[in-house]
Formats: sequence, C-alpha cells, structure tokens
Amino acid sequence: MSYKVVEEFEHALSEYTGAPYVVTTNSCSMAMLIACSFFLKIIVTVPARTYASVPQSVLHAGHRITFADTAWMGEYRLDPLPVWDSARRFTSGMYRPGQIQCVSFQTSKILGLEQGGAILLDDPKGAEWLRRARFDGRLDASEKLPKQIGYHCYLNPSTAALGLQRLTCLPKHNDDQAGSEDFPDLSVLDLWS
Repeated sequence: MSYKVVEEFEHALSEYTGAPYVVTTNSCSMAMLIACSFFLKIIVTVPARTYASVPQSVLHAGHRITFADTAWMGEYRLDPLPVWDSARRFTSGMYRPGQIQCVSFQTSKILGLEQGGAILLDDPKGAEWLRRARFDGRLDASEKLPKQIGYHCYLNPSTAALGLQRLTCLPKHNDDQAGSEDFPDLSVLDLWS
C-alpha cells in the first residue's frame, strides 16, 4: 500500500477538523511527545486526573511537570504550552486557531482505529518540523539522510486507509467521551520527580 494514503488521510482530517495542517502519528501519546518536543523546556502543568501517558510524554519531551486539580471534559491544555490533549474529543470544526491539538484514533476513541493519532495546527514551519520529527528526522523516504533528530512514529498506510474510510461515515458532531472524573489522580504517585 502506498504512503500517499497517509497524505490523503491528513487532508481529509484537515477538512473535517478545520486545522490547516495535520501531522499523523502512530499514537496520540507520540503526537503529544513530539508536539511538546517542539518547545523550549519549561515546567508544564498537567491535570492530576488524566491518562498516564500524558505526563510521561511531557517528561520524555524534556519538560518538568506539576499537577493541578483541573476539571476538564474532552480536552485540556498543557499549560503554558499551546499544546492540547484532545484525545477524548473528535468532532468537525474542532480546531482552535493558534494552538496545537493532539487527537487519538485508538480503538476506544471516536474514530475507532487500532492505533493512531494526529497533531492539528496552523503553523507551516511547525508542521514541517513535526513531519520530520515523526519520520526519523526526514520528511519522507525520498530523503535518505535526516535533517533533525526525530522519532519513528509514522502512521502506517493501512491504518490511514481505514481511517479515511471511517472518516467519510463519521457524523459532523460527536460528543466528548470523557473528562477528569474518569481518571485516577496521578499526582499521588512518587514516580514523577
């Protein structure tokens, strides 16, 4: 299967969400990790009640974290970064201008693929950096040598093809799936320091 289907899926996601640029990855956790890696290292506030990979992704990106007792539904911001964990929200027109939103396509999520995630943004330079970051520092396989440090988290074409198929049948509006009350308090764990 051709990698062209990944570009087609990204274009369809752009149309659906309203984000000018979409960079797909193999998971929302990797989307958050590379999105957070794009920024200078600071202290990032994470809701105490969220999925465990969120603070892990922020830490792996080189930031330090602090937890806050924040109520949220569907999505929240990794403050003060313009990065949003939108894993539990996926609906048409959802893109927030000037922000970077990370969405999930995992089995239990709205699009319901086996894996996958995406980064929604409106910055062309940021989109290019993130594209290289997800593909070993290269834009695509035609570039033999990396131009930056990257990760190996490219969305595989078969998942993109299935996502493209499911996206055509998805309703325009989808309710948020979860919020802070659906997660345990991660701030009580000793492993974050």
